[in-house]
Amino acid sequence: MSSVAVLTQESFAEHRSGLKDVEITGRVPEDEAYIPTYLEAFPPLPDKGTPGEKTGEPASVWSKIRPIKASVITQVFHVPLEERRYKDNSQFGEGEEAKVCLDIMQKTGAHIELSLAKDQGLSIMVTGKLDSVMKARKEIVARLQTQASATVLIPKEHHRFVIGKNGEKLQELELKTATKIAIPRSDDPNANIRITGTKDGIEKARHEIQLISAEQDKRAVERLSFEKAFHPFIAGAYNQLVQEVSQETGARISIPPPSVPKDEIVITGEKEAVAMAIARIRAIYEEKKRKTTTISVEVKKSQHKYIVGPKGNTLQEILENTGVSVEMPPLDSGSETIILRGEPDKLGPALTQVYAKAKSVIVVEVIAPAWLHRFIIGKKGQNISRITQQLPKVQPKFYCLSGGTIYFGCGTLQKGNMARMDYAEINIDHRFHRHLIGKNGANINRVKEQYKVSVRIPQDSERCGLVRIEGDPQGVQLARKELMDMAQRMENERTKDLIIEHKFHRTIIGQKGEKIKEVRDKFPEVIIIFPDQQQKSDIVQLRGPKNEVEKCVKFLQKLIAELVESSFSVSVPIHKQFHKNIIGKGGANIKKIREETNTKIDLPTENSNSEMIVITGKKSSCEAARDRILAIQNELANLKEAEVSIPAKLHNSLIGSKGSLVRSVMEECGGVHIHFPAEGSGLDKVTIRGPAEEVERARRQLLQLAEEKQVNNFSVALQAKPEYHKFLIGKGGANIRRVRDRTGARIIFPSPDEPEQEHITIMGKEEAVWLAQKELETLIKNLDDVIEDSMVVDPRHHRHFVCRRGQVLRELAEEYGGVAVSFPRTGTQSDNITLKGPRECVDAAKKRIQEIVQDLESQVNVEVLIPQRYHRAVMGPKGCKIQQITREHDVLIKFPDRDECAAQEPASPENGDTDLIPRKCDIIIVTGQAEKCELACAALLALVPVTIDVEVSYDLHRYIIGQKGAGIRKMMEDYEVNIWVPQPEQQSDIIKITGQVASVERAKQGLLERVKELQAEQEDRALRSYKVTLSVDPKYHPKIIGRKGAVISQIRKDYDVNVQFPDKGEEQQDVIVISGYERNANEARAAIEQLVAALQDMVSEDIRLDRRVHARIIGARGKAIRKLMEEFKVDIRFPQPGSEDPSKVTVTGLPENVDNAIDHLLNLEEEYMLSVTETETMASYMKPPSKTMGTGGNDEDNKALAKGFVVRDAPWNAQDDFNSHNSP
Repeated sequence: MSSVAVLTQESFAEHRSGLKDVEITGRVPEDEAYIPTYLEAFPPLPDKGTPGEKTGEPASVWSKIRPIKASVITQVFHVPLEERRYKDNSQFGEGEEAKVCLDIMQKTGAHIELSLAKDQGLSIMVTGKLDSVMKARKEIVARLQTQASATVLIPKEHHRFVIGKNGEKLQELELKTATKIAIPRSDDPNANIRITGTKDGIEKARHEIQLISAEQDKRAVERLSFEKAFHPFIAGAYNQLVQEVSQETGARISIPPPSVPKDEIVITGEKEAVAMAIARIRAIYEEKKRKTTTISVEVKKSQHKYIVGPKGNTLQEILENTGVSVEMPPLDSGSETIILRGEPDKLGPALTQVYAKAKSVIVVEVIAPAWLHRFIIGKKGQNISRITQQLPKVQPKFYCLSGGTIYFGCGTLQKGNMARMDYAEINIDHRFHRHLIGKNGANINRVKEQYKVSVRIPQDSERCGLVRIEGDPQGVQLARKELMDMAQRMENERTKDLIIEHKFHRTIIGQKGEKIKEVRDKFPEVIIIFPDQQQKSDIVQLRGPKNEVEKCVKFLQKLIAELVESSFSVSVPIHKQFHKNIIGKGGANIKKIREETNTKIDLPTENSNSEMIVITGKKSSCEAARDRILAIQNELANLKEAEVSIPAKLHNSLIGSKGSLVRSVMEECGGVHIHFPAEGSGLDKVTIRGPAEEVERARRQLLQLAEEKQVNNFSVALQAKPEYHKFLIGKGGANIRRVRDRTGARIIFPSPDEPEQEHITIMGKEEAVWLAQKELETLIKNLDDVIEDSMVVDPRHHRHFVCRRGQVLRELAEEYGGVAVSFPRTGTQSDNITLKGPRECVDAAKKRIQEIVQDLESQVNVEVLIPQRYHRAVMGPKGCKIQQITREHDVLIKFPDRDECAAQEPASPENGDTDLIPRKCDIIIVTGQAEKCELACAALLALVPVTIDVEVSYDLHRYIIGQKGAGIRKMMEDYEVNIWVPQPEQQSDIIKITGQVASVERAKQGLLERVKELQAEQEDRALRSYKVTLSVDPKYHPKIIGRKGAVISQIRKDYDVNVQFPDKGEEQQDVIVISGYERNANEARAAIEQLVAALQDMVSEDIRLDRRVHARIIGARGKAIRKLMEEFKVDIRFPQPGSEDPSKVTVTGLPENVDNAIDHLLNLEEEYMLSVTETETMASYMKPPSKTMGTGGNDEDNKALAKGFVVRDAPWNAQDDFNSHNSP
């Protein structure tokens, strides 16, 4: 099987190293003048021959090159039949073996191929990278081959060598042998190592472990005990001596460090090497013990560290220089005695060095106050770092002593900081501290930066008023003064609480705080604090200087007064059916009233029973809006307004509890609206509005009530179930009116929103109240007498009662004291219905059901023929038009199903006229009373859209349609019609309008008006299309256009014309076209001619300015040259990049101005050239020498550089030599 060879970076390095190791015969040492031979530079490949045959020196060169190893390898191994774990041959390739191999391939990334040998053994081929193959092999052996186990015994101390560093040796051994090796723990007395795997793997692993143990048997470990004092002599200075012994003998020598109180020296390695190392160490020890002596000296304990030096380097230095060992007492002992051990003649110099080192460092004490320490240290240690960098041998140390003392190891500290620094302490009430700090520290940070001081303010929890300022003396005094001034201002500050209703807070603050920002800008010294929205508090706090706070309070009070004035509210009762007229089409009416009166008008929702329209704003504006809304209502209905004078003191009693009394009057009198003046106004006039007859009834009742209130005001409460109320009132209030007429008392029923729904109030004279109460109690007692009765109703009418979710039944229950009416279930042929409830209610309900049945039997079905394509238009949005017709005429309208007309609708004449046979899908059925059905049919037919043709010139169609159809869409929305404009390719003048007759007529008028407007615009465009031409030399065109079109834009604006210049490439480059009104075009032409005449008086002169100064004259983004042109009123043009004459500059303008500008430019050139020359001279001195000499250099050197790579005795040189020898 072939393997893939990958040239990795490592293998390439090995390949190159193989080439480098080759020694070529006859090679001389490298030299710049040495030229290699062809064979040295390009050694030939070996010739083909038998293996081992000598092919000469070149072959030996190539034989020494290391081969490139393949990154992908293949291994094949065999599993005998008896060792196979899965022996079911019937499913080879599909059984457990295949699953196991697939799992191993996914885990390791190696490729595995299985094959079955003749002896039923398993051959396995694994391909992949070395690491993947070894892992896969281990997994295969563990999962596909039966496992055996064995033990091997080696000395306990050899176990760690089997494991290796971090277990690497053990992992490698397990991968290599495909086994699992279990080594006992170090605290386990058992020394047996257990190997699990295949037989071959166990044998290989056992052999490898025994080899490791045998190798360790050759090694020895010896421990020697020598006095600790002689260890420095054995180790030597900087451990040089012991390293030499280790290198010479190959043994490893371990000497305990001075801090460890041990005398034992450990030597490990081969037995021979250990013996040699022991001999050398004993010789050194014996020699030093015989020759050395000791002396003791006393040195201050504080100086010991300078003798030891960093990491003991000073002791090693003394040992290296003098051969004397210095023994220092332990740091934790109080002894100051130092022992010097060495040869007598060397003790003196060593002692001298010891004293020199002890006195090499001095301590200088600098007294500085404790508060000054952090300034000496600086921010993040910057100051002290600078001192230590300037004086690298200085080691400053700070100690927290009273008064603050600083110790330095060496040198002195400048005391300038003490003269430059000062501090001050001021007492400020802790209540003002947070104001001194400001929001996010703004105030205090400003003071710190401005005066370069440090300000320390105590925490709020300390409740201390002492503020400390540190820094430059002058800065401290200025900061102290400012902080005192701030504190003084805060003491003079005043805090005032202003009561503002919470509902106005959002209005005062404004959207995104814009309005309150204006107030704060107006009163910058006043802090305005609004309460949190969740608190619902009315208190707004103002804090600041007294005068400013007072001004701000007055301003806010004025603002609040305006808000209160503009929040005046009035409710206007408007009949529900007129609300849509108040709103107007698309909200036009209500929007107009809102804008003109500057009020807010809120109408009740459609599903609300309320008729009140609420107007909010200023009082006068609200009254004006109310009058306009009432005027709309009066126009729409025959309404009358009357005023009745009732003493103001009786108003509350007439209104009743929560308006119950006046509401009962309004309901009884056909829904009139009664308006009482505002409470506290003192006015007596009460306004009544509604139909004339009802207004008169309401006026009489109010006067009667007022008279009763003045004579006698007696009332009593009666309880009755809410479901009885409607029955007690009767249809149209008939029952309750009879009681009132007989007794003269007023009976008030609770409104739906009152909590006490069972209370009925009876008011009037005492006798009348008692009589009314007695009658009502009798009625209620009868209502409590519940009976069950039945009646016969034709089944064909049952659906009318139960349809629409039983709406008719609900109305019966509400009107007749909650009577329950039960109809037979659907599907049964019974015509008997059951009624259950109070006797009188049941009787009344039966009578009403009979009336409904008679009405249903008298109903007719009328068919209305309207083509189905118009049904959607007839229905209106969400069926609103049909709903209105059914309400107004009390009929039922049924449209046919669309799927009944499956065939495509045939073409029919427009406007709904058709003589075709009526189709079922075109017939609408109207059910109801005959006369009402006729009216409903007429209303339906009126809704059928008609189509008319309007002739409009084809040229105007696109203007009528408008941009993206906006114009035609607006017309269709405004007139509620559909407008069809023919396609452009038809070029037809006919526009079709479809809709209701009235809407179509209005749309036609609107379209014709739009046509008139467009025709007027066309005429105007024709007048504006007048054109004049003007011939102007193209060189003047840029001047006429001006910078960024400024000149020509002004001409276009002044004369309302369009000025068109010729495009590039046109034949007539001098023709300018002016279009617009005739008069304006001629005036614009005269203005351009005048401008050209002025330009013709100008001259152009060329000067030459050194191109190196052009950039400086032009300036950044042309700022300098624009200033020059404006100053001298000339135009200056510089050459474009790549022009033939890069120094040519053109100046254009009046002769005098051109001369002045040229003089100025020449002066600038002379001034700038001095600077340019000086810069280039300096640059030439700074330029590095050229690598090549160029034309002025040595030709031989140039040739040498151009030679490139040269070899001797090349094949191509042999031919040249042959030719030169044979040449004459």
